[in-house]
Amino acid sequence: MGFWDIFYVFGLPIALAAMVFSLVASFWTKSTFKKYSKVMSSGKMTGYDVAQRILHENRLSGKFGADYTVDIQHVSGSLTDHYSPKEKVLRLSDSVYNSTSVAAIGVAAHECGHAIQDSEHFMPNTLRSALAPLAGIGSQAGPYLAIIGFIFSGRTANSSIGSLMINAGILLYAVAVLFYLVTLPVELDASRRAVKILDESRILSGEELSGAKKVLSAAAMTYVAAAAAAIITLLRLMALSRRRN
Repeated sequence: MGFWDIFYVFGLPIALAAMVFSLVASFWTKSTFKKYSKVMSSGKMTGYDVAQRILHENRLSGKFGADYTVDIQHVSGSLTDHYSPKEKVLRLSDSVYNSTSVAAIGVAAHECGHAIQDSEHFMPNTLRSALAPLAGIGSQAGPYLAIIGFIFSGRTANSSIGSLMINAGILLYAVAVLFYLVTLPVELDASRRAVKILDESRILSGEELSGAKKVLSAAAMTYVAAAAAAIITLLRLMALSRRRN
């Protein structure tokens, strides 16, 4: 049985396995964050304090480049933290902004890692930002466009239209897969920067630093799971297209 035959025959079970992996990764992230949200840091710094200090020490709290500033904002929700490169805003969630927990500090430092990447024009981060608009369309519309194409291709009169829709859908989703793949080094690098900064600045140390590492490692697995699921979906669509031909 060839490579494409495997994905044609076993594509659905493999996709279901990837879905389970994603659910497990998500549960692990939330449970690890919850565990270390109960461990308060000895330094008593909040997520906001840590973010402000890291940005200041990296000369990002004032003028960022030549003509804009990086702000820290409070956003509602849990684990909704993110850095917006377009707006130059670092947003910290309810569970991070005013919390002195090891988990909150780890997440705040991670988001600062993204701000530093932006300031240094870290290539994977720049590429991810460029891919984001089309990747959003591809991840949502790509599979559905391909599926509609398969339906159309079953009719002789619409065979060419169906083929066009299948190829367009696969191409769009391929952009989304590339986005997921580029996201991995971006997130891993941000976590690496965060751990290094927390250690060298002595914001966290010993068991506290170890706890922050575990939170960031668990979060990284969600990106691995998302990339794996996207790759499997793309290969499944490609296998169906080849079998149709």
